Amino acid sequence: MNLVFDKVFAPHYGEAIDIAPNIQRITVNNPSPFTFHGTNSYLIGKDTLALIDPGPIDEAHKATLLRAIAGRPVSHIFVSHTHRDHSPLASVLKDELGAILVAEGPHRPSRPLHTGEINFLDASGDTEFMPDIMAPDDSIIEGDGWALRSIHTPGHTANHVVFALEGTDILFSADHVMAWATSIVAPPDGSMSDYMASLDRLLARHDRVYFPGHGGPVTNPKTFMRGLKAHRKMRERAILERVRAGDRTIPAMVTVIYRETDPRLHGAAALSVLAHLEDMVARGLVQTEGSPAIDGVYW
Repeated sequence: MNLVFDKVFAPHYGEAIDIAPNIQRITVNNPSPFTFHGTNSYLIGKDTLALIDPGPIDEAHKATLLRAIAGRPVSHIFVSHTHRDHSPLASVLKDELGAILVAEGPHRPSRPLHTGEINFLDASGDTEFMPDIMAPDDSIIEGDGWALRSIHTPGHTANHVVFALEGTDILFSADHVMAWATSIVAPPDGSMSDYMASLDRLLARHDRVYFPGHGGPVTNPKTFMRGLKAHRKMRERAILERVRAGDRTIPAMVTVIYRETDPRLHGAAALSVLAHLEDMVARGLVQTEGSPAIDGVYW
């Protein structure tokens, strides 16, 4: 199944954009190869609001959020996961707005670090974040005219969660499903087996539109997620072919498999290959000396 990305997106920095009844999107001016045009924050409600993913510490973005809030109470701030482009501003706004922080839990890796392993993603994790409410899977928090269901979707991070707006067919998919690119799954923070299971979980739902953490909406989620699954299976086959061809290290595989990818993303690509290899080693498709690692030798 072909995977077609939609990269048409106008970020409208400094503005709150109406995207659905009582839903506004505000995009941080933090574009990068990993964030696309920037991180999306969402305001939900009319009188008393919910805020999803306030974003990084950014004074201009904070000012835009406060203008959009326009003095209305914000009862809850929901955080999809603890990467620094999504969560740090939450604690600042909690103090200023008196809101309750809701998330799956604090930052943590998907698995323990192996002996001698370094977490290359330490700088991206918001390890200081602590929610007031650790929302259980499939739990609902209600506000003034809105209710959000927390659906745990580990994979991109161990504590990743998406939020479904009850009474609608809208889901806020954060970094798990995005129209412009595939999600980065990078151990030890991420887990490919978890990511694939989380895709299956969302495929069992019937949401019509996803509003993601970066870029524009996913307007045909089921078809798109089937494409994501097919893409990951294709990547797995490519890795297996490189191993059979004699490649024994991840850098050698990345050079061939990602030859058309922006070189700035090759570090992330290497971690994605590691995520696949961890899963493939666990399933007996590939062998390695010791635990799978970025500098491991595979056959």
